[in-house]
Amino acid sequence: MIIAEILVVEDEPSIAEVVELYLRRAGYQVRTVGDGNEALRVLEGHLPDLLILDVMLPGLDGFSILRWLRDRGDTPVIFITARREEIDRIAGLEMGADDYVVKPFSPQELVSRVRAVLRRFHRDENAPEKPLIYDDLCIDPATRLVTLGGREIALTGREFDLLWLMACHPRQVFSREQLLERVWGAVDYIDPGTVTVHLRRLREKIEKNASEPARLVTVWGVGYKFEP
Repeated sequence: MIIAEILVVEDEPSIAEVVELYLRRAGYQVRTVGDGNEALRVLEGHLPDLLILDVMLPGLDGFSILRWLRDRGDTPVIFITARREEIDRIAGLEMGADDYVVKPFSPQELVSRVRAVLRRFHRDENAPEKPLIYDDLCIDPATRLVTLGGREIALTGREFDLLWLMACHPRQVFSREQLLERVWGAVDYIDPGTVTVHLRRLREKIEKNASEPARLVTVWGVGYKFEP
């Protein structure tokens, strides 16, 4: 059994200690660092299986670290933030964060979110081997690559999971709550607006005109569907 490695970037020692304690009890390998510059040095040497990242840090802030990370891959990221403003949560999600928790938070809740994110990110063994092809759009579950007109489209792990689910069920309408349950693994802790943010990012990447989507279509008052 492979034990997931988690890097916790948190500058408040009391929070970092509790998070590390609960994650180790849950069976994960954990390393903690207390500032953004040190986190970047660690990431340059080795990428973990998951990153728990505070937004406000000494040195580089969490947004800068996430931007650096997304330029290099789709390592899942859970944001920890004291900011309650919706604009900050949306900013993190639009930059590619997979989830977020707001301080103060329950350590058990955080562990549950870690499990859900890792479960989604590492469930390829149950995915069909053959890619889905819709005209010039190709979605390959084996490599988790998406190409459009032969050009690779960079997606986060969550964006890929969302697109794959909807593309596997063309024309089926999903509510935001159904997408949260199927892709995020829970509906109790996550704002349904998270789905809207991720779909907007996907539309910007795969639609010819994101403001008039032809593939990821809104069914007003109900939810969303993939139109092949």
